[in-house]
Amino acid sequence: MTEQMIINIVREAFWYVLMTVGPILIASLIVGLTISIFQAATSIQEQTLTFVPKLIITFVLIVVLLPFFITNLKAFTIQLFQMIPTLNAFVG
Repeated sequence: MTEQMIINIVREAFWYVLMTVGPILIASLIVGLTISIFQAATSIQEQTLTFVPKLIITFVLIVVLLPFFITNLKAFTIQLFQMIPTLNAFVG
């Protein structure tokens, strides 16, 4: 296994992590920012007002995007398993 192969595997792993977690983080950021602006405009300082909507949007997005996440992670896992026979050439 060469250094370039390891770098490519790690790069693809980071890409799949970003593709999986990115939409949830972006949606949570948008909801949090919107509620923070609302709180600043109305002077409401309730902590649960930001937590509960973020929790709900995160749960809904996970349920909605779960097939997409599974497809991506399955493709990456299959790709890793298909690389196993080629790694024997680099061992010993």
